[in-house]
Amino acid sequence: MKTRITELLGIDHPIIQGGMAWVAEHHLAAAVSEAGGLGLIGGANAPAEVVRDEIRKAKLLTSKPIGVNVMLLSPHAEEVAKVVVEEGIKVVTTGAGNPEKYMDMWKSAGIKVIPVVASVALAKRMERYGADAVVAEGSESGGHIGEQTTMTLVPQVADAVSIPVIAAGGIGDGRGIAAAFMLGAEAVQIGTRFVVSKESIVHENYKQRIIKAKDIDSAVTGRSHGHPVRSLRNQMTREYARLEQEGKSFEELEYMTLGTLRKAVQEGDITNGTVMAGQIAGMIGKEQSCKEMIEEMIAQAEKLLGC
Repeated sequence: MKTRITELLGIDHPIIQGGMAWVAEHHLAAAVSEAGGLGLIGGANAPAEVVRDEIRKAKLLTSKPIGVNVMLLSPHAEEVAKVVVEEGIKVVTTGAGNPEKYMDMWKSAGIKVIPVVASVALAKRMERYGADAVVAEGSESGGHIGEQTTMTLVPQVADAVSIPVIAAGGIGDGRGIAAAFMLGAEAVQIGTRFVVSKESIVHENYKQRIIKAKDIDSAVTGRSHGHPVRSLRNQMTREYARLEQEGKSFEELEYMTLGTLRKAVQEGDITNGTVMAGQIAGMIGKEQSCKEMIEEMIAQAEKLLGC
């Protein structure tokens, strides 16, 4: 399955691992890259030196390309933007904002820039500013989401830009990859399935919560304040929804969620922590290595697409 994305990034398979906060660290990124996809280190809110350390550790585990996801709302975004240049990273994806202010620096360093977008307007703007590709992420994905579904967003973005489009949101097997290609994508970004990989450092409680999830277990909180987040239903989401209905301010709700993702990922508190996961959680039934996941998904997609 050779596409403009595999050529652009120098990878074997058109699969990119999502840059998930607290999850996308060097073990996972290196494992995905070793398996022929593109592993990403999630910058999230981490200080620049932490990201630098993760990059260096990943490079000890693989000689294949790895990327970094720069979360533009992070207070450390500017320093992280410089670190990726200093450490020789060749691919950057960006989330939660507009990367225009860093484009010249990254492009002059030969970095491929791939912003995550949730609308046609932002995709077109990113193309004008020199993005090499875009990730069109639908609302089926875990974590912070937009309003459009992958099914509707991907073809509209693919029609609107000439650069390659990577589909994200609701993709967890070869059927999803084949469907994304039919919609006009040339690669996919996958998050939730990789959370339960053997190489993922996520707490076993978190992995088992995803593995045991049903199709109806996904919940979205934060819509009333324009910051929707998708995670799996638990005491935390119920309490958040209750307070949201009572009309609590965004600041009060934000304070309530501080540190809850880390609590779930690292401590295994899946009751009061935030268990971010996409709507495909109900499709995931076992833990596998990244290599097994990628080979299985690609084989299924190739069969469906007649490759």
